[in-house]
Amino acid sequence: DYFADEIGVLSPSQLQVEELYAGEVGYLSASIRTVVDARVGDTVTHYGRKADNSLLGYEEATPMVFCGLFPVDADYLRDALEKLQLNDVALKFEPETSSAKGFGFICGFLGLLHMEIVQERLEREYNLSLITTAPSVVYRVNCVNGDTVECSNPSLLLEPGKRKSIEEPFVKIEMLTPKDYIGSLMELAQERRRQFKEMKFIAENRASITYELPLAEMVGDFFDQLKSRSKGYASMEYTFVGYTESNLIKLDIRINVTVWSHWLQLCTMIR
Repeated sequence: DYFADEIGVLSPSQLQVEELYAGEVGYLSASIRTVVDARVGDTVTHYGRKADNSLLGYEEATPMVFCGLFPVDADYLRDALEKLQLNDVALKFEPETSSAKGFGFICGFLGLLHMEIVQERLEREYNLSLITTAPSVVYRVNCVNGDTVECSNPSLLLEPGKRKSIEEPFVKIEMLTPKDYIGSLMELAQERRRQFKEMKFIAENRASITYELPLAEMVGDFFDQLKSRSKGYASMEYTFVGYTESNLIKLDIRINVTVWSHWLQLCTMIR
């Protein structure tokens, strides 16, 4: 709840008015200091005459790619993330603790480009040295009791007896490439649980190749491989398609502590 200190219209500069009516385009100033209290698409309603429902057509931005950020000073990283969130409400983060990397944050991004931009800004603008984990995606777990749970970390996956199926996000990816590298890029997509859609020539020497594939297959080294196989000439863009049921399992890796300790001693001796 906020008090509207000023309301007005743009004509083209700000012009204060006494009232705003339905259908008019205006602005309001209410000294809102927290950006999460005024998201794009929110419905503003009168405190004494509250609307029953929000206006249709807007949804809160949902992160699609997650990765962990672990700095030397976790408190300073929290301040930096909160400042970034002032002009980027799509950025989501929550504390995370790792026995190997210490205290940090698990951050959610709209996509790979969004993730790279945030990481670059944190390092350049706030002079942070970050340890970044491999990006992961959000899976949907359909439970036996009818509930649906979102899972961004394998450790949060429910027991096999409690889950009915697992869905993963799919994207439609379009690769633009010179015709000399068509075969190499199609081979790259064939290795990623792909679904071929179409291929067309947009110019005499340039083709567009479209696939649908799991987002998890693309958040790794797909872009680097694409650039490497095309010698830097190919480009790509992707759009989110939706969630599709897949045959997925959780793989647990166990390390023999005795072998691990001997390996550490050997590394120390070599060093």
